[in-house]
Amino acid sequence: MSKQQDIIAALGVKPEIDVDAEIRRRVDFLKEYVRKSGTTGLLIAISGGIDSAVAAGLCKRATDELREETGQDYRTIGVLQPYGEQPDIADSRSVVDAFGLAGSAVEMNIEEAVDEIALETEYALKELGIHRHVSKEGKGNAKARTRMVMQYALAFEMNLLVVGTDHASEAITGFFTKYGDGAVDITPLSTLNKRQVRALARALGVPQPILDKAPTAGLWDGQTDEGELGISYEANSDYLEGKPIDDAIRAKLERQYDKTAHKRLPIPGI
Repeated sequence: MSKQQDIIAALGVKPEIDVDAEIRRRVDFLKEYVRKSGTTGLLIAISGGIDSAVAAGLCKRATDELREETGQDYRTIGVLQPYGEQPDIADSRSVVDAFGLAGSAVEMNIEEAVDEIALETEYALKELGIHRHVSKEGKGNAKARTRMVMQYALAFEMNLLVVGTDHASEAITGFFTKYGDGAVDITPLSTLNKRQVRALARALGVPQPILDKAPTAGLWDGQTDEGELGISYEANSDYLEGKPIDDAIRAKLERQYDKTAHKRLPIPGI
């Protein structure tokens, strides 16, 4: 097999999907895992982007069906986690409204916690003879990891599973924060590429402004996924569907896959 075929097989991406069947399969996957785990539902952070919107729609459908089938109080909790003032917080709220989560959504602002982590890190750097502020990338990672600490704290108190939003188009490039958004209990989107996630979004009824916006991890002002990676999600999805793409982009994707292997592998030990 070619390297492209090896990567596609490792990430489990199909060249084409039946959208309704994939929604059904992923809802059933969530339901079965919740049942086996002995938890009371799912917690999903709603960032205002398309990936978390799709995951929220799947989670809500899964816990609604579980409640109807069992008569028990299964539920999905949505968490909004801005850093201070989030310019697109209205998009997060529109997802809450679209999927009927208004009575089960909370806001946990991460600004104070992240700023304290950054300050303490700068003190530590100073003691080591390094006199500078924390880098924007380092602070971005702190934001992602702080969000997960808060999600797990709330999930523990409510006996919920923390749901991730990572998918194959992020996995191939390692475009997630280790022990940040990559630290979750269950990932219902993991074998989909970005194009396929978008197809599920349309079928689930994700609000149009979210379908239209540029994907971003929201880790610093002006950051976009495609701008940071230098690879479009269209080319990324073509690659994962086994289609021919530009040789330079193919090589860049494969280098990125190799470079970020540590993010996808278990912690090494001896």
